[in-house]
Amino acid sequence: MKLLRSHPVLNVWTSALMLTVPVLAVQVATSQLQADWGLHSFASAQAQEEKKKKPQETRRTPALRNKVYERLSEAQVEVEAKNYSKALELLTDMEEQGGKRALNSYELANLYNLFAFVYYSQEDYTNALRAYSNVVKQPDIPLAMEINTRYTIAQLYFVQEDWRRGIDALLDWFKVTENPSAQAYILLGQGYYQIKDYDNALKNTLIAVNDYKARDKVPKEQWYSLLRFLYFEQNDMKNTVATLEEMIGHYPKKQYWVQLSHMYSEVKEEKKQLAAMETVYMQDLLVKDREQVTMAYLYLNADVPYKAARVLAKGIKNETIEASSKTLEILGASWRQAQEVKKSIPVMEQAAAKSDKGELYVRLGNVYLDNDEFSKAVAAIEKGLKRGGVKRKDTAQLALGMASFNDKKYSKARKAFTAAAKDKRSKKHATQWLKYMANELERQRKLREDV
Repeated sequence: MKLLRSHPVLNVWTSALMLTVPVLAVQVATSQLQADWGLHSFASAQAQEEKKKKPQETRRTPALRNKVYERLSEAQVEVEAKNYSKALELLTDMEEQGGKRALNSYELANLYNLFAFVYYSQEDYTNALRAYSNVVKQPDIPLAMEINTRYTIAQLYFVQEDWRRGIDALLDWFKVTENPSAQAYILLGQGYYQIKDYDNALKNTLIAVNDYKARDKVPKEQWYSLLRFLYFEQNDMKNTVATLEEMIGHYPKKQYWVQLSHMYSEVKEEKKQLAAMETVYMQDLLVKDREQVTMAYLYLNADVPYKAARVLAKGIKNETIEASSKTLEILGASWRQAQEVKKSIPVMEQAAAKSDKGELYVRLGNVYLDNDEFSKAVAAIEKGLKRGGVKRKDTAQLALGMASFNDKKYSKARKAFTAAAKDKRSKKHATQWLKYMANELERQRKLREDV
């Protein structure tokens, strides 16, 4: 009984699981900005710049003069005390009184850098970006200072969800940095993902993931999630499956097992599909109604109706599955397929009672017929036909005819078989039954005469 693929709710739900991607929020940590430039002493910062400088490029950076250093330090003290208004007042006064001509490029860079940090600390990202942009406009600043600032600019654009500018800023950063980190590539990949440029998103995400793997490091969970989504978007089911399998090895979460189960269905690996979902179920992690119903459908799809019935019965008992007419119908059908007719009957009775159509009463009648309860079968099928909404009236009439015949209600049986024979789909079987019934009644008549 292949029910899984014909279940629209299941298909919509499992597809939706694959289309969801965790929010890849880009955050600029205050501690990181502090470590970059915001709250280091300026002499220490300059020494670090010289140490980080690329060996192939030499820049003649102007000196940071004592009087400028002292005034910047005064503003920095206010920043450390979170007196941001006072800090801005001191920096503005320094900019206006000293004038741009009075400060060399490195002094201006440090001035704008501190401006930027104050604005950032107040979540004024627009002014922070403007100030950081003024930092990189200065000529002959230390290369490491330019590199760090350009990366911060890119991050801030992403914080503001200005994806296109963030990407452009990050590409500018790539031009001046020697060894881009995996984090930088994933940031670029996330930016391309946000503007739906999935080809470039995939390319950069792969670089980040492969970089970590080459260094025997475990790629971050969000990286795998993004990679999985991008493969799925490109209809690359093979790599989607491979990514999920690898991901589960490091992050064995329920949602990834469920996604993997769905993907096995996409690549026609039904046994693996069932095994993946069963892994989660056996850990008692499938707690939602539709998850457990999905598990039951998978068992039915694999021709294991007894397990399907057990899943549904347990869920209904502990009230994690709603005892709707549809669910009870599936449970009753599962018990019936598992040759547990006695368990099927009361469930089908409940399902039929909850339905506003006659279809389930007809099915209930068939279960009664299987259990040789012919009077009940006749009553249920007649009730179903009277209520209406029966999908195949011809097969319902056939079942009614068989139940009536076995209940020795021959007139009713003949009428039912005659009605069924009017439909070409059941004409052959109905005609055979009419002929058989006529022969059987004749045989019984002769037996009575012989007696």
